[in-house]
This record gives sequence, structure tokens and C-alpha cells, in this order.
Amino acid sequence: MATHVGTLRGPRGAHHRPKRIGQGMGSGHGKTATRGSKGQRSRAGSRLRPGFEGGQMPLQRRLPKRGFTNIFKKHFALVNLSDLARFSAEQTITPEFLLRTGVVKKLGDGLKVLGDGELKVGLEIHAHRFSKSALEKIQKAGGKAEVIRG
Repeated sequence: MATHVGTLRGPRGAHHRPKRIGQGMGSGHGKTATRGSKGQRSRAGSRLRPGFEGGQMPLQRRLPKRGFTNIFKKHFALVNLSDLARFSAEQTITPEFLLRTGVVKKLGDGLKVLGDGELKVGLEIHAHRFSKSALEKIQKAGGKAEVIRG
């Protein structure tokens, strides 16, 4: 017998009724409404900020800080020569062309060509950066590597 999506049910005990807090003594959560007796959290309007530990030095201040984040870091879209090997010699490889063909999803700060893989045909490649091995392999295949400035 085939089961259909409309007839599927969760396992027994998977669904619980939510606690109905503050609904009187008959609810099983009456009087203090699950807040306990006295204390800062039992009071009306009590909202403590995330990470507050009742005046104890909070964890995020107890732990040592290490390193730093370089806010000027450049994020390049990386492409290997093996990704470019499928294109023919007539095509000029530009960042816009690679976006259109789906080789690169997002450019970020530019395009960098890496030397993983081999080129069979000489391609004209325009990119913001090239690795040394990529430059050597492009020139060896009879291609041209042009650096985009700016």
C-alpha cells in the first residue's frame, strides 16, 4: 500500500501541547506561572540581554581574544586553467564572459587565474591577477594573459 504525503504523520510523542502559562491554578502552571519564586527573572518586564550572567563576568569577556580581521582583504573569484580548457581559441576570456557562461558565480574584487590543469589551445585571457604557474602555462600554450587594471 502506497503512502501519500497527505497521510504522513509524525511518530507518537512528536507533538506536544505548548505550556499554557498564566492560565490559573487548574492549568498546572498557576501561581508563579513557571517563573519560580522571587528573583530578577520572576518580575514583570524582566528582559535580560543575551549573554548576561547575573553580573558574573560574561563568557565573551572571559575568553582571550586572538588575531584580527583584515577589513581591507580582497576576495577574488578563482578559476583554474582546467576550467578554461573547454573554450576554443576564438573566444576571449573575460570576467563578464565567465559570469555569463556560469564558470564563476560572483566576481567579488576581481578574477584570479590559477595554474591547476593544462591548456591545449592558446587562449586570450583577461583577468585581474594570474599565478606564476598559470602565466607560464598560458604562454607555453601560445596564449595571451592580459592583466585588467582598476
